[in-house]
Amino acid sequence: MTDSPAPLADPHLVYDPVAGDGPKDVVILGSTGSIGTQAIDLVLRNPDRFRVTALSANGGRVALLAEQARRLRVRTVAVAREDVVPALREALRAQYGAGEPLPEILAGPDAAARLAASDCHTVLNGITGSIGLAPTLAALEAGRTLALANKESLIVGGPLVRALAKPGQIIPVDSEHAALFQALAAGTRADVRRLVVTASGGPFRGRTREQLADVTVEDALAHPTWAMGPVITINSATLVNKGLEVIEAHLLYDIPFDRIEVVVHPQSYVHSMVEFTDGSTLAQATPPDMRGPIAIGLGWPERVPDAAPVFDWSKASTWEFFPLDNEAFPSVNLARHVGELAGTAPAVFNAANEECVEAFRAGTLPFNGIMETVTRVVEEHGTPATGTSLTVSDVLEAETWARTRARELTHRTASAEARA
Repeated sequence: MTDSPAPLADPHLVYDPVAGDGPKDVVILGSTGSIGTQAIDLVLRNPDRFRVTALSANGGRVALLAEQARRLRVRTVAVAREDVVPALREALRAQYGAGEPLPEILAGPDAAARLAASDCHTVLNGITGSIGLAPTLAALEAGRTLALANKESLIVGGPLVRALAKPGQIIPVDSEHAALFQALAAGTRADVRRLVVTASGGPFRGRTREQLADVTVEDALAHPTWAMGPVITINSATLVNKGLEVIEAHLLYDIPFDRIEVVVHPQSYVHSMVEFTDGSTLAQATPPDMRGPIAIGLGWPERVPDAAPVFDWSKASTWEFFPLDNEAFPSVNLARHVGELAGTAPAVFNAANEECVEAFRAGTLPFNGIMETVTRVVEEHGTPATGTSLTVSDVLEAETWARTRARELTHRTASAEARA
């Protein structure tokens, strides 16, 4: 992969599409998920800084979505599932008083992208999965500041995002990339020797590959430090999440893959570090809580007071760091490989992984089978021909192929185990 001419995320640059006094108008995509609910908590505690104008969700929690809409008094609510519109309308009527006008309802697979292009200052993309790509592109094309928690859209559509993003337009919301973003403010890109991305190690830290063979879904969902959705939690157990973050760090900060390192830090206090050429290493640290990174995404270049908890330095604590076991967790090296291949390879990696995670959750694929199957799909895909001329159609076609092939392979694995 060739380096981009400039970083996508640069703390020294501030992109302000709607400068002025008063609260920033914000659109929250994925409002009923983990990122969305914490963002709403932050907004409600800071009404002088932020005003939410619209919300989107998949549609699985219409009662919560209606409650959020009423508390925030939004203009528009969007759901991806058209079949839940009647239930959403009823839930909204139950929340709003008699005679109060209900918010506009948008529905369908393009509803979130339509909201992302609506009139606002900042779009927080908290959608999970590669379906977040279209809203990411829509927000950038419309000139909005993008607070990006949806790492998959950057992974699968890196060249597309690069082509649209203006300097300073993207603010990362992942805890690791928000940490790097803040630490990078202490120097120039030329001062950076390497990025150090921290990983908690997930629930299986210290186990060998052999010891991982029989772990259950319940085991994988028992993350020791973070409360997240099931897909992200299992990605943290396989460390696929960390592999995606390595690709994301390369794209956001224009640092070569051989200068991005992953270290295991079980306490999850240090969210990532930047090592500078003079030997200094700057670490960004807070107790594990996503409201801090969300506040950076929504508020930068200003900080939001009391956005997240702080350490009690009067109490003793131990912070540990360990090297990553690449044999037990091959996902990070595989992610580096697909990141170097570029083109549609990251999309294939991500889509195949999503299918394998679902198969693991359904009990049709063992834990180690996730990365074994993803690796095979990536190998069969080969070297992508699209390179930097990537299009949305290329991404969608590659994802469809990868999902189909992953399902075929997981079905064979399940059939073979059933016969055994």
